[in-house]
Amino acid sequence: MLVLLGVLVVVAGFATRRNPLLVVGAAGIVTGLLGGLTPREVLAAFGTGFASSRSVTIFAVTLPVIGLLERHGLQEQARAVVTRFAGLTAGRFLALYLLLRQLAAALGLNSVFGHAQTVRPLAAPMAEGAAERRHGPLPDRAREKLRSFAASADNVGLFFGEDVFLAVGSILLITGFVNTTYHAHLEPLSLALWAVPTALCALVIHGWRLLRLDRTLGRPPAGGRGRPDGPGRPGRSDRPDRPSPEESVA
Repeated sequence: MLVLLGVLVVVAGFATRRNPLLVVGAAGIVTGLLGGLTPREVLAAFGTGFASSRSVTIFAVTLPVIGLLERHGLQEQARAVVTRFAGLTAGRFLALYLLLRQLAAALGLNSVFGHAQTVRPLAAPMAEGAAERRHGPLPDRAREKLRSFAASADNVGLFFGEDVFLAVGSILLITGFVNTTYHAHLEPLSLALWAVPTALCALVIHGWRLLRLDRTLGRPPAGGRGRPDGPGRPGRSDRPDRPSPEESVA
């Protein structure tokens, strides 16, 4: 039971908003030491895990490439492309991205989309371009809200879509644990099929939230003064100056 104290280290670190890399590293060290490993064995376990998961170093290649593309106008081109489709709003575009992300994850293509390679350089700018074409220049609060919804579309699509794939790590872990501990014969296909209704519910619920985003972006802020002054209803700045009582008396 003492080995589970590493989970408390993770919870405490995230609750105090510490660096995630340091929190996970400290939790691994605590778990290894409480599990009876020597400091040398803990360090060897970290090295073995890093060497066997070389995909974690892919960012060293993708990050400079994305940076060069953005410097040469990737986001501007993404905005220009989305403005060509008159009926494509920000909510509809993000709902479409949610569907594509979930379908790709269900097929095991988790790295096709993602925050670094798709959301920041492409999905978020295209959603902003669609919103600006319909609502005009966006305030900072609406722009940040739009970016957060773009990130949520990627998260929800990946989280609920990858469980439909038979060879995903979570499915294999569950089937292996159940079959070994309870001597059952649970097949990965059974778990994948039971994940389909949950994935469909997530698609419908979050897709509906994304479609409602267009309505909230066009809504004036709570502290606003309502509709702007239109023709035939001049504002105070358009009305001719009236003399004050003191000037009329004079």
